[in-house]
Amino acid sequence: MLKEIEIKSKEQVEEINRLACQAPYEVWLFTKDMMLDARSLLGLFALIGKKAKVVVDDDVSPRSFQHMVAKMS
Repeated sequence: MLKEIEIKSKEQVEEINRLACQAPYEVWLFTKDMMLDARSLLGLFALIGKKAKVVVDDDVSPRSFQHMVAKMS
C-alpha cells in the first residue's frame, strides 16, 4: 500500500518516526531520490519540505494503514 504525504516540520518527522516504531510491520518512505526506513530518525530529517510516499506491505490492514498515515500528516 502506498500514500503520499508532505513532510513540513521537525515535529512531524518525530511523529512519523514514533508511529513507525510502534507499527508491527515495516514502514518505508520514498521520494524520487531516496528510499528509507521510517524508523530511521536521522534519515527522516532529510525529507523536511518534501513530499514522500509512505509504503507498507500489501498484507497490512488497509484500515490500519490509513489510520497511521492520517496521524502522520
